[in-house]
Amino acid sequence: MSALPQATPRSAAPSGDREFIFRNEDFRQIAAMLHADSGIFLSEQKESLVYSRLVKRLRALGLSSFKDYCALVADHSGVQERQNMLAALTTNVTRFFREPHHFEYLKETVLPPLLQAAKRGGRVRIWSAGCSKGQEPYSIAMTILSLMPDAVNYDVRVLATDIDPNVLQEGRDGVYDKSELEDMPKPERSRFFSPANGSASSFTVSDDMRRLVSFKELNLVGQWPVKGPFNVIFCRNVVIYFNEDTQSKIWERFSSLLVPQGLLCIGHSERLSGPALPRFKPTGTTMYVHGRGGTA
Repeated sequence: MSALPQATPRSAAPSGDREFIFRNEDFRQIAAMLHADSGIFLSEQKESLVYSRLVKRLRALGLSSFKDYCALVADHSGVQERQNMLAALTTNVTRFFREPHHFEYLKETVLPPLLQAAKRGGRVRIWSAGCSKGQEPYSIAMTILSLMPDAVNYDVRVLATDIDPNVLQEGRDGVYDKSELEDMPKPERSRFFSPANGSASSFTVSDDMRRLVSFKELNLVGQWPVKGPFNVIFCRNVVIYFNEDTQSKIWERFSSLLVPQGLLCIGHSERLSGPALPRFKPTGTTMYVHGRGGTA
């Protein structure tokens, strides 16, 4: 997913030793722009992280101060750099089959009746919201294909969305370093991945996986150009970076897009809240079944 890490990996140098002047006002402007663009809240404790992440952008642009950088990204001429700022300030911590109990439940309980219905002409839609570089939606695709090898021939699809177009492109490319596949069972590795351009150090996803997954840019605090309804929504370790009001609104919007008895999977540090809460029934760790208010 694309979001700020919860802990600063290292502290930036004290203000007096920094390469660039970074005023409190600069931090407040950057925090306000990030919140406006993505809904992510930056506390003052993230000041050192912001400096360390953006100092590379100042060097690349040949700027002499964060004041100049703020002026650039606040201006209409700095739209692309504002996107670069968002990408620099977010991190994409994920891996294949992360939180495996979600995929086990998907495989053993949720997918079998859905895929049987697909064989009779039914429609199956799964949404990976905050998909980062694609490991989550491709893990969903592998789970589907392990049960239904010809799923691409039916109306079965996975939507993968993220706010960062850079990570979305990496997902579309579907090329991963060998180290990223080390924890994956060998049968899945050999079945769903092949060496990228004959390389022994990077691997590409199978054609069937590509056909199942569609990558689209989407901001969870903006407009949602999706229709639904969805049978399953994965939104894990994303909303934790939003304030409580924004979280409640997102749960409400997910509720309106899930079918009755649809499944919502969230991150281990997240909790449902707000008006949508009564519509969901826990069905395991960080998994909820949508009981009412969905679209059939």
